Amino acid sequence: MKGISRDPHQKRDSSSSSNRYKCKGCCVCVILLIILVIILFGVGIYSYCDEISTENGTVYINGSSAIGRIDDDFVCVTLDWWPPHKCDYGTCSWGNASLLNLDLTNPILQSALQALSPLKIRLGGTLQDKVIYQNESEKTKAAQSCTHFDFVKNGSELFSFSHGCLSMSRWDQLNLFFQKTGAVIIFGLNALSGKIIDSHGLATGAWDSTNAESLIRYTVNKGYQIHGWELGNEVSGNGIGARITAEQYASDINHLQNIVKKIYNGSKVIKPLVLAPGGFFDPIWFKKFIDKASKSLQVVTHHVYNLGPGSDEHLIDKILHPSFLNGESNTLSSLQNILKHSGTSAVAWVGEAGGAYNSGRNLVTNAFVFSFWYLDQLGMAASYDTKTYCRQTLVGGNYGLLNTNTFVPNPDYYSALLWHRLMGNNVLSTSFSGQAKLRTYAHCSKKSKGITLLLINLEKSTAVQVLVSTTASTSNTSSHIEREEYHLMAGNGDLHSQTVLLNGKVLTIDSSGVIPSLEPVFKRVSDPITVSPYSLVFVVIPNINVLAC
Repeated sequence: MKGISRDPHQKRDSSSSSNRYKCKGCCVCVILLIILVIILFGVGIYSYCDEISTENGTVYINGSSAIGRIDDDFVCVTLDWWPPHKCDYGTCSWGNASLLNLDLTNPILQSALQALSPLKIRLGGTLQDKVIYQNESEKTKAAQSCTHFDFVKNGSELFSFSHGCLSMSRWDQLNLFFQKTGAVIIFGLNALSGKIIDSHGLATGAWDSTNAESLIRYTVNKGYQIHGWELGNEVSGNGIGARITAEQYASDINHLQNIVKKIYNGSKVIKPLVLAPGGFFDPIWFKKFIDKASKSLQVVTHHVYNLGPGSDEHLIDKILHPSFLNGESNTLSSLQNILKHSGTSAVAWVGEAGGAYNSGRNLVTNAFVFSFWYLDQLGMAASYDTKTYCRQTLVGGNYGLLNTNTFVPNPDYYSALLWHRLMGNNVLSTSFSGQAKLRTYAHCSKKSKGITLLLINLEKSTAVQVLVSTTASTSNTSSHIEREEYHLMAGNGDLHSQTVLLNGKVLTIDSSGVIPSLEPVFKRVSDPITVSPYSLVFVVIPNINVLAC
């Protein structure tokens, strides 16, 4: 039989192709093995295509004394009044998240609140200064009937909406829901009642407290526990929509304090706090106000939207830039300085913080990348002795901890839950020695001995091997002692993802809405802490005992 002749070049090409397939197969196996090891050891990567370098660094912790002390329920959230037709940049992101229409029977919503219990919830926002409280004993028809239950779009009115009304039946529903879920409530009252607003936005005249007083009396008579009453939303300084002078606002707050004292005197319901001003920090305005209302105040609140508008295309660049993140420290420090020299016993809270105003930005302020901003804000605020930090929002807009339509937790919900469970009251001073963009915070552990670290790696392709050094401490370096680690990373390595991985496992709720358990990985305390690129890590170290704890 005559043999078949072959082109020798073709034979070599076929052989080469076969080798390439074998190589690809080997590479795939190696890559899969690497991924498996990473998942097993709780070390994530941002992108399998990026070449990752590793740097070493040391976190120094001064354990001699606490630099701040936070409330047990430091993590706080807000619920707003915005109706479904509140829209920004052509997008309507609020759905049925208003205090007037939120589905209080949703099992996921209930589970999410109970997991964070006790959770402070601040009820308020821009439209709180246009809310009327139903009261049949008042002479005004609006206060009697709640005819206009919801806010109606009207471009000629302040904030482009009509007044809305809180019926007492809805107030009953809300309070029963809060009692069931263990929420701690701060209510923002209408501060513009009775005032005249001129063409420059200045609201003049004394506060007409009649309607607010009726709500407070009803609340006490029903036995509903309110943690605090706050007056007005963003009327400090230049104001948003309307502003009140520091002198007039101080007079209004003194009046509110007298009302609270009078109504709660002799009641079995615990007298709540009085909070103010719930606006943007203006050092001159704040100082004047605090000096004139120092005896009426228990809490000074300010708002944080330091990222600018939600339409900004550079939000992620700001979130991941250390010098930009550091900027908020000036406000926190200045406010503490005013409180320290004012003679007041009032403490500082962040009363509302959505980062980017006008409802945030979809797939940024409700995605994994926002946890870099959020956790850094929590750590920084705590280090300046801020007692409570209220996130805008629990649900609603593009910055909710929960999805507006489904209530499924967004990544920041799990960040908040880990903070709530792990970070104790006393705040410790930290510094980082290394080249990487690593943000570091430390507290005494919440429910165990030792300390808890929060490590935030802003590097895209650099992992950091971290050693811990402490002063004023004793420690046991036995190789048998283990620490807990909680590594948070974006789903598929995508910073825009609304899926989060904890130690390599996707966090999801089950069919009944139960929040997943957040399980750590355990490592020897003698080993360095590996912080992967674009990741956030909580580390509970039980063997370090410092004087501050």
